[in-house]
Amino acid sequence: MTDGGADAVGNGTARVDRGGPVDARLLRYTRSTRRFLNLTVAVGVGTAGLLICQAYLLASIIAGAFVDHEGLGDLRGRFIVLVAVVVARSLLAWATEWASNRASATAKSELRLALVDHIAALGPAAVNKDRAGSVAVLATTGIDALDGYFSRYLPQVFVAVIVPVAVIAAIAPFDWLSALILIVTVPLIPLFMALVGASTAQRTARRAAILDRLAGHFVDVVSGLPTLRIFGRAKAQARSIAEFTDRYRTATMSTLRLAFLSSLILELLATVSVALVAVTVGLRLLAGGLDLQTAFFVLILAPEAYMPLRALGASYHASADGMQAADEVFEVLARALPARGTSTDVPDVASSRIEINGLEVVYPGRRLPALRGLTAEIEPGEIVAVTGPSGSGKTTLLSVLLGLNAPTCGSVTVGGVDLASLDPDAWRSQVAWVPQHPHLFAGTLAENVRLGAPGATDAAVRAAIAAAGLTSVVASLSEGIDTVLGADGAGLSVGERQRIALARAFIRDAPLLLLDEPTANLDGATEREVLDAVLALMADRTVILVAHRPSLVAVADRVIELEPALVAP
Repeated sequence: MTDGGADAVGNGTARVDRGGPVDARLLRYTRSTRRFLNLTVAVGVGTAGLLICQAYLLASIIAGAFVDHEGLGDLRGRFIVLVAVVVARSLLAWATEWASNRASATAKSELRLALVDHIAALGPAAVNKDRAGSVAVLATTGIDALDGYFSRYLPQVFVAVIVPVAVIAAIAPFDWLSALILIVTVPLIPLFMALVGASTAQRTARRAAILDRLAGHFVDVVSGLPTLRIFGRAKAQARSIAEFTDRYRTATMSTLRLAFLSSLILELLATVSVALVAVTVGLRLLAGGLDLQTAFFVLILAPEAYMPLRALGASYHASADGMQAADEVFEVLARALPARGTSTDVPDVASSRIEINGLEVVYPGRRLPALRGLTAEIEPGEIVAVTGPSGSGKTTLLSVLLGLNAPTCGSVTVGGVDLASLDPDAWRSQVAWVPQHPHLFAGTLAENVRLGAPGATDAAVRAAIAAAGLTSVVASLSEGIDTVLGADGAGLSVGERQRIALARAFIRDAPLLLLDEPTANLDGATEREVLDAVLALMADRTVILVAHRPSLVAVADRVIELEPALVAP
C-alpha cells in the first residue's frame, strides 16, 4: 500500500512484475508455493496421460463393438481398465483440490506474516496512519482473495501447457491433418486470453483503488464519529460512504460483465475449433480416408486440447483480485527497512544522563519539521514536563525516544551512547510508555496488562492493577482479571482504559517512563484518580511527561517549552 502503488492503481493500470503466469515473487516469499508447483507439474503430466488412455480405450471399445463385432467378454478387460482410468482421474482431481487448498492456506499465512512483520519493522514513520484501513483490508480480505489463484488458476496453468501438447503429440501419428488444425487453433485461445487479461487487470486495479479509498475513509469516519456528530457532519459523511460504495458496486459489476463476455468469446472460439476438427474427420471417415477407431480417438481427444485453456481463462478472473492484492503486498515488502542500531550494550538509564542535541525531525513527504532544534539534558531520576501548543513536536519527541522515528538532524545520547546505535528492542526493555490513547485488544484484562511484561504472573498482574487504582473496577467484573474485554476496551470508561495502560507501565517496571498526556480527555474526578496512579508510577524513575494540564505540569521538576515550526528554516 505504498504511495506508488496507490498512484498506479489510481491511474487504472497495475505495475506488475510477475514474471509470467506464475508470480516469481510468491516463490520468493512463500516456500509452500515452490512445493505446490512441483506437484502441479506432476498433476499435469498425469492428467495428460490419463486423458489419452481414456480416449484410446473408448475409441477401441466403440470400434470393437460396432466394427469388429466383439462381444462383452472380449471387451471386459478394456472396460475394467477404462473404469480404473476414470477412477484415477477422479482421485487425481480430488488430490489436486486438497493440495491446492493446503498450499493456499499455507501461502496466505506466510504472506500475511511477512506483511505484518515488515509493516512492524517499517514503523509508524514509514507507514502512513491515514491508510490504516487500507492496510487492514489488504492483510485480511485482500490476501484471502489469493484462494482463487492457488485453488483454480495455478494448477490450471500447468495443465493448460502440458495437456494440449500431449494431445497433439498423441493425435499426430494417426491423423496429421487434425493435429495441424489443433496446432493452428489452440494458440488463438491464449492470444485472446492475453487481450482480455490486460483489460481485466486495469478494471481490477481500478476496483481495488475504490475499495482502498472506501476502507480508509470508513476508518477515518468511525474514529471521528463523536466529533462529526457534535458538528452535525455525520450525515454528510454517511452520504460520502454511500457514494464510494456505489462506485465500488459499479466497478465490481463492470469487472463481472467483462468476465462473462470474455468467457463467451473463449467458449465460442473453442467450440468453432472443435467443430472444424469434427467436420474434417467426418468427411474423411465417409470418404474412407479414416478408420472408425482413429476417427473416434481424434473426436474424443480433440476437445480435451481446448478444455484446459477454457478453464484457465475462466479461472483467471477468479485469481485477478488475489493477484492485485499480492501486487500491493509485494510493493510494501519491497520498501527498504529503516536503519536500526545493533548494539545490545545499553547503558543503565537509572544512572545515565539523557542528552538531546539539536534534535530535528521531518516526516517523509512534508516540508516543515515536526520538531526543530531541540537541545536539552535530563538527569537520572528527574521528572521533566514537555509543554507547547499542538504541532510543536511533543509526541514526536517521545517517538524518537522510543526508537520509532529517526532524527533528521541532531542526536539523542544516553550515558554518552548515541540512541541510533542501540538495538531498538534492547533499548525499549528499559522504557515504559503510556500513550494518550492506549489501545486495548480483544482479550482478557490480564492479557492486556501483560503487554507490559508478557511473562508476568497473575500475582504481578494483580499488584500492577492495584498500583494503578483498578482494584475496585476489577472486583466489579464478573470474572476478575480473566474478564474478556471487547475491542479497544469496549465496556470500560476512558479513565479505566487509561489506568490499564498505567498498569502496563507498572508491571514493566522500567527506569525510563514516557507519558503522553495521560489525563487528557478525563473529567475532574477521573483525572484525580489517574493522577494519583501517575504520581505513584513516577517514583524513583526518570520521567518525560507531555502535559497540558497544570495539575500534571506541577509535579515536574522542570519544564521544557516547545515552539511550533510555522515557517521553513
